[in-house]
Amino acid sequence: MNEHESPESEPSAVNTEESVNDHFDSGEFSEDLAKDVAQAETRDEEIVRLRVSSESAEKRVLQAQAEAENFRKRMRRDYEDQLRFASLPLVNDLLLVRDNLHRAIEAAESSSDAAGLREGVAMVVKQLDDTLAKYNVRPIPTDGESFDPNVHEAISQMPSDEHPAGAISHVAVIGYQLHDRVVRPSQVVVSSGPSE
Repeated sequence: MNEHESPESEPSAVNTEESVNDHFDSGEFSEDLAKDVAQAETRDEEIVRLRVSSESAEKRVLQAQAEAENFRKRMRRDYEDQLRFASLPLVNDLLLVRDNLHRAIEAAESSSDAAGLREGVAMVVKQLDDTLAKYNVRPIPTDGESFDPNVHEAISQMPSDEHPAGAISHVAVIGYQLHDRVVRPSQVVVSSGPSE
């Protein structure tokens, strides 16, 4: 015994040791320990199962995000391609008109018939007008119309005995609309009324 220890502390340590030994000997401890070990194993299995489930869910989320990003990129490319090539049918139709104009030039070079050339060019103009109409491009009406700043551009104003004031007396450049939108306004001369 150490000189600093009191003689009373020894018996209590012995009593505690005996109490623990009695607990071991009674079998209560081994049953409690077995239950605790079984619960710990069950918790460990649950933790492993949850970890595997969490990793699997995380992989699925990452895969879904990657698929969504790929879909967005593909849709963006498709949209950009549609914009770039939206006028392809119009270009194909206009190339036919260009081919016919080229043929008219070749015919004019080999012939001295001005009436034939005029007729050929008139046919090409008709083909071009039909192609534009096919794509809903139409001339802006001007005959007998009053000046409308939404669709007409006044290039001058002149007196006219044939047209009332504010009416279009002459069209310098034909304007066109695509559906309801003005592509190019008609350039017109507006009547200021009869000359005095």
